[in-house]
Amino acid sequence: MMNDNNLLDARLIIRISKRSLSFAVDDAGSERRVTFEPYVVKSGISIAANLREAFRESMLLGRGYRRALVLTDSPVLLIPLPEFEEAEAERLYRHSFAGLSNEQVITTVMPEFSAVAVYTIGHDLQTVVDDHFQDVRYEPLMLPVWRMMHQRNFTGMHKKLYGYFHDGKLEVFCFDKNRFRFSNSFETRRPNDAVYFLLHVWKVQAMNTASDELYLSGEIPDRETLAQLLGQHVKKAYFVNPSAVFNRSHVTQIKDMPLDLMAHFCMK
Repeated sequence: MMNDNNLLDARLIIRISKRSLSFAVDDAGSERRVTFEPYVVKSGISIAANLREAFRESMLLGRGYRRALVLTDSPVLLIPLPEFEEAEAERLYRHSFAGLSNEQVITTVMPEFSAVAVYTIGHDLQTVVDDHFQDVRYEPLMLPVWRMMHQRNFTGMHKKLYGYFHDGKLEVFCFDKNRFRFSNSFETRRPNDAVYFLLHVWKVQAMNTASDELYLSGEIPDRETLAQLLGQHVKKAYFVNPSAVFNRSHVTQIKDMPLDLMAHFCMK
């Protein structure tokens, strides 16, 4: 059992996507120093309703943590930091992503990228979180992955493109030194579609087929087929091994933990 001081100091991570919920926390008493708990989402009810249920059923949520970090998987609008105006953020976001009605717009300043991430969380979800924690922070789910790949961007002389598969999506992004050059997400669970999106971005970014590099990570669909298809067009395509990247950290051995959570704990 954790004592009251542990509960005061630790910040519980709540990872939220459209179809999944999971929780994680630094835990000195755990074999791998982190406790991770995926939650089986019930179909037919909203994610907010599932989170309410989780507070009655989850071991981690039942510990009584007072602080939380919510990683939310909503579409992200990236605004260059010099051009960011707080008063304009919501208008720009709603213009970029139509059809929003019950969402709270959130901003996260990312000085390492000279950018601000604008994204959302549903009002119902935010209410559930706020009802259970005294101190809540929000970040886009992709932020740990961006930070992880950004470090790799400074190795070697060639341009690099990154693809991260998670929750039925493919996030494609690249950097120009300390800034984003491109970032977008595509709904896909099929390797053929993933190759189409990757090669489209590769072409738009005018990348060199022979010398530039492509790095893929996450829940990669049909890796063998994907590698075969990409190999016909890109000479330097690599699959990222989290264990190697994070020096065989115990966190990388936790069953079913997404790479974004691994990166969060390993890069703090």
